[in-house]
Amino acid sequence: MSCHILSAQNSLEDNRFKSISDFKWCMECGGEVEIEWNGIHYGIIRYGTDDKITIYIWNRPETECCFDTADDALEYMVGSDRLRDVITRVTVLDRTV
Repeated sequence: MSCHILSAQNSLEDNRFKSISDFKWCMECGGEVEIEWNGIHYGIIRYGTDDKITIYIWNRPETECCFDTADDALEYMVGSDRLRDVITRVTVLDRTV
């Protein structure tokens, strides 16, 4: 699996996840992502010695939820929607991979 860094000059459309597989690939490559859904800003990162995927509401570390796999992370509820159901429709504000 090849990983590449997205340019800081990418448009929102360039950064958008085109499929669930695109999101999974990004997480497997250690991606850091900022998304917005229904006016709420979320962060998604993979880090730490245990290499977990962490999702949180921006600037609210107490909301952190950790997941072992991208499939598990896709079950996270962004508001009243499952991330899996909306990942191709969220606004991707920033994406490093």
